[in-house]
Amino acid sequence: MFGVVFPEHSFPLDATAFAQVAPNSWALDLSALSLAAAPRYAVVFLLPAAAAALPPGKAVAVYFQPAANRPFAFLGALGPGRPSASLPLPEAGDDPVPPVGPAKLGVAVEDAAALPPPPDEQRAERVALRVGENLFNFMQSFCGADGGKLVVPTDILDRWFRKFQERAKKDPTYLKTFDF
Repeated sequence: MFGVVFPEHSFPLDATAFAQVAPNSWALDLSALSLAAAPRYAVVFLLPAAAAALPPGKAVAVYFQPAANRPFAFLGALGPGRPSASLPLPEAGDDPVPPVGPAKLGVAVEDAAALPPPPDEQRAERVALRVGENLFNFMQSFCGADGGKLVVPTDILDRWFRKFQERAKKDPTYLKTFDF
């Protein structure tokens, strides 16, 4: 039904490498693979017959657990419209509690509508909202009121964008402040 390839390593794995943990869920214990280093990416794909046979409204959700004492994190979903994806694998992090146990890659057939957006889409949305908020605050500082309408100078977008670019050039970490 599905397979996975770790780009830094040279062998593909099909669904038989995964242990079925529930009727529609499978997990791959990465410690069983004897990898020289922890993988940073996984390319997960649906086989053509599986993509066509996936019931309407269903998707194959991909999760990653960096250690047994960490929760599974949603990485993305596959379906007929997106039969494969290269997904970054998060690290165990800077949690004061040391990671215990092996990392696992999880795959489950779930309702597509119930899945959250992938982390990259969530991040892009947060950045866009922060940039929009920055523009609004800048415009608001120059606006006047005219019968319940906000009036801003006609060159306000050019002025904001120049200031935004100058600030980004002066401070390489400035753009990182828009991500939270």
